[in-house]
Amino acid sequence: MKERLTDGMYGLGWSAVKALPEPAARALGRTIADTAWRQRGKGVRRLESNLARVVPDAGPERLRELSRAGMRSYLRYWMESFRLPAWSKDRIRGGFDPEDVHHLTDGLAAGNGVILALPHMANWDLAGAWVTTALETPFTTVAEVLKPESLYHRFVAYREGLGMEVLPHTGAAAFGTLARRLRAGGLVCLVAERDLSARGVEVDFFGEKTRMPAGPAALAQQTGALLLPVTLWYDDSPVMRGRVHPPVPVPPSDERAVRTGVMTQALADAYASGIAAHPEDWHMLQRLWLADLPARDPRPDAGPASGRPPAPRDPKTATETGTATETETETETT
Repeated sequence: MKERLTDGMYGLGWSAVKALPEPAARALGRTIADTAWRQRGKGVRRLESNLARVVPDAGPERLRELSRAGMRSYLRYWMESFRLPAWSKDRIRGGFDPEDVHHLTDGLAAGNGVILALPHMANWDLAGAWVTTALETPFTTVAEVLKPESLYHRFVAYREGLGMEVLPHTGAAAFGTLARRLRAGGLVCLVAERDLSARGVEVDFFGEKTRMPAGPAALAQQTGALLLPVTLWYDDSPVMRGRVHPPVPVPPSDERAVRTGVMTQALADAYASGIAAHPEDWHMLQRLWLADLPARDPRPDAGPASGRPPAPRDPKTATETGTATETETETETT
């Protein structure tokens, strides 16, 4: 029953919100965000706990302000995503203004493939739609197979409609396909700041330990593709902003694990710079740091994988494939 309700919720969102005028959709998103924030559910409390690491000098009042802005940013993401299939190409091209995009275009022109690795900031789907529309460049990403399966197919159809190739998250098989796309000079995009399985790569993030996926670094080493961190944020305008960070180099080490660790830490540092500048646009409503995990289990509580609640799972987060690591996430509803 819960799975059917969740699928129905998304179906309603894509059908009803898509039909709303944009100002009405924005107002609806803000109303939902403020209601969830006032209820102070588990997700909101977790968001504040995470923001306390990002902004360590913030007092309780400042954290509450940040979490409210964070929930509004989070619901802006959903309202935009529900409406994206109805946006014109001109609206998509004008809806995103990235800095230093030359890192991406130069990398694609070199013909060795490019990996874009992002944290859960602002609207990944809009950035992807901009790439396929403004740059006329298709790309490949990975989605976890969801339950109910109808919800998974709904997400896949939605993202394929925006010009993305979506692979099921099936370990080595997905990794192999991503590697082939990169060797052919293609583009791969992965949301990749959270892998709390025991096989994630341990990194320092805002002064504490967490684990992040090894996949982006492993793909770059295996294929020679350029690895580019990307961060996204909103301002007071209807346009989303972003930055393509400089390439992450492969360090000179004979040990693959060392190379992977150094490269993944470089991704974490780039993510941290963007999140510190725009903490309200980091949509992390789940456990992230190892210190927050239950002592009885090195992974989060058993439950469906989700990058963006309240869905039981969000295929956006299944970014790690191939090198025996997987993205373990949890749902914490607002």
